[in-house]
Amino acid sequence: MVNYVLKITADLENLTNLQPSGGCDDPNFPYLFKLKCEQCGEVTQKETCVTLNETFTPPGGRGTCHLVQKCKFCGREGNVTMIPGKGRPLTQEDSEAGEHAPLMVFDCRGYEPIDFGFGGFWKAEAESGTKFDEIDLSSGEEFTEYDEKGECPVMISNFRASFTVTK
Repeated sequence: MVNYVLKITADLENLTNLQPSGGCDDPNFPYLFKLKCEQCGEVTQKETCVTLNETFTPPGGRGTCHLVQKCKFCGREGNVTMIPGKGRPLTQEDSEAGEHAPLMVFDCRGYEPIDFGFGGFWKAEAESGTKFDEIDLSSGEEFTEYDEKGECPVMISNFRASFTVTK
């Protein structure tokens, strides 16, 4: 069993608190990433979608997990369980310091998560208090808008993610 923390960062201009639209523990937010088999090293062709509201019984029938998948190359079965309550939004301070914010923790057995995709909808708020909901970052293009209340442009660019092993 290895726990991986998904960390995100981005360049935020006049924005703070970038997170999934329903918060870091949004039960419907689709966490999209590829998986690498720990047995043979094969990487899934397509992104795998994992959400908190979808659970399965892993092999052996004990407990629940959020994904059960068999490697198409070697046939080994693995599973992924999400551990909510460990994430927080990416702040303006994080962005300026070049820091990453932890978003979600994944307990992975038989797989290693790689290549997170910024699918689903995100939200952030301007320094003026204006809220921007339903931000779509899935295209990989930057998000630009104008904050009428604060009378300034806002932007999310250069967003990236990484997985690191945690305890």
